[in-house]
Amino acid sequence: MNALDEVLTRARNLVDRWEDEDCGTVTVKDFCRYAAALNDADYIDRARKREATGEPVEAPALFLAATMSWEDGPPERELRPDGLATRESPCTVGLPVRQVHGGQTVRLLRAPVAGSRVTASRAVTSAERKQGRSGAFVLLGLTTRFTSTDGTELTAVDETIVVMEALDSPGAA
Repeated sequence: MNALDEVLTRARNLVDRWEDEDCGTVTVKDFCRYAAALNDADYIDRARKREATGEPVEAPALFLAATMSWEDGPPERELRPDGLATRESPCTVGLPVRQVHGGQTVRLLRAPVAGSRVTASRAVTSAERKQGRSGAFVLLGLTTRFTSTDGTELTAVDETIVVMEALDSPGAA
């Protein structure tokens, strides 16, 4: 079985098997760090003023969707050759493949408020082998749903990951 067949088999065994990750309690500081990365000083000023007066502070619109991981992240030596962390590479651990992001749809339903605890639930939703001009590849569909402790869905992200054989693997295009 080649690497792409193994990715496809692994993915199909995971379709619709949801895994939850506790993202912890989101804070104004988290929101402001994200806004600073976007160079959105106006958001930071508004958020800090609301915080100072005890008003609720909502996250910037894409805060949840833009956060790849709630962990500190792996040391560089643990990154895959394509630069991704293992947790961001579903169904590919130990296989000679590379990945590229194939697109994303984000549904913003309700902004999280500072002090709220958030859970991210993630599942492989589809897996399909395709053939293109540059060779065979696998399309993985992933969905991540962010919810508050009462189960309210805040944001949902549907994404496509393109998995190809590594450039230096036998039979790679």
